[in-house]
Amino acid sequence: MLTGPVYIEGAEPGDMLEVRILDVALRSEYGVNSVWPKGGDLPDAVTTAESFVYRYNRKKQTASFKEGIDIPIRPFMGVMAVSPPAEKGRVSSIPPSFYGGNLDLKHLVKGTTLYLPVSVKGALFTTGDCHAAQGNGEISGVAIEASLTLTAKFIVHKDKHIGHVRAETPTHFIAIGLDPDLSKAMKNAATEAVSFIKEELGFTFNEALSIASTGVDFEVTQTVDQTLGVHAMIPKSIFTNKQFVYWKS
Repeated sequence: MLTGPVYIEGAEPGDMLEVRILDVALRSEYGVNSVWPKGGDLPDAVTTAESFVYRYNRKKQTASFKEGIDIPIRPFMGVMAVSPPAEKGRVSSIPPSFYGGNLDLKHLVKGTTLYLPVSVKGALFTTGDCHAAQGNGEISGVAIEASLTLTAKFIVHKDKHIGHVRAETPTHFIAIGLDPDLSKAMKNAATEAVSFIKEELGFTFNEALSIASTGVDFEVTQTVDQTLGVHAMIPKSIFTNKQFVYWKS
């Protein structure tokens, strides 16, 4: 279920939209995860469909469907996107793309910023697919599907064009690679990470590749949304002669 589109005043094609995630609040006391035959990453191993109701412990900030299991709650929106270019026509909300979408990136929590390339007037921001918690990979096919409220601040950057979605936390830059083939998604994530380090932080291509190989972690975002995802976690702490100013949530 998605909400939108939200028209962003002043956003034009070629701009960059900065989405500051000010808060992601739980709206209920439980969420649900499911497994089903032919779903997720083990489609032939599941013989019976089953759903698990995760009750929240707000004091501990955990979720559990049975005694002895506590999953840390880290609410985020599985889908955050701007409209694709008009020439792409009507597109599915299931696979993510360069304009964002069903990224299922668990780091998009309160305090993180998402950067999206604007392709149409007003950007037309859409969000949904609420998750209370998710592991990298989302291997059953879904996370703890939840009811959430997103509070976000939109900033239009006229002087900054990007070709692909990216993100930033107080401690990391995040480059994202997408493709129906996981190995190609990995290559795309590597390309995006090296390009970011080179273009945004001022290194040569070879220097950036070396930094990405020695100091950057590449993680499988999700493998269940037709277009698969790999994200690169670029630590700000490794760039010791640079100062990064980041907004405080």
